[in-house]
Amino acid sequence: MKLINYAIVAMLIPMMANAGEVKVAWLDFKEYRDVFPAKETRGGYHKRIAKQFDSHLNKLAADMPDGYTLSVKFEDIDLAGDVRFNMNDIRIIKPIYFPRLKITYSVTDNAGKVLVEAKSKVLKDMNFMDRIKFGRDSEFYYDKRLLSDWYKDDVEPAVK
Repeated sequence: MKLINYAIVAMLIPMMANAGEVKVAWLDFKEYRDVFPAKETRGGYHKRIAKQFDSHLNKLAADMPDGYTLSVKFEDIDLAGDVRFNMNDIRIIKPIYFPRLKITYSVTDNAGKVLVEAKSKVLKDMNFMDRIKFGRDSEFYYDKRLLSDWYKDDVEPAVK
């Protein structure tokens, strides 16, 4: 039994060694282009967006070295799809309603040196429906994939 416990601890130590910090800043959600809910309150929907995006960014930054910080400020959000306001408010996902995010970000190392940064960077995927979907279909799938692609292309190379 002790051997199993030691094995579990040995596997967890490398995972704990890498722990980048993520700081996310939001504007008032009324300022964003398209964060309209379908069939729920705006406040609850906005909290869910913030929670999902925060969680996703933390997951992406989990492999950053200890002491590194990823700071992201969402300046504009245009979620994939468009909400149709009628008797049954729903978000319709069509190729013409592609996801678009405008962010300002920086990555600093444990000494405070800025490794990479950009102001008002626009992330968009006009072919979001033509790409293969991997994994389970989750909330804000296309928007999170946009963040994942940005992280892989811009942040990951600067951190390694």
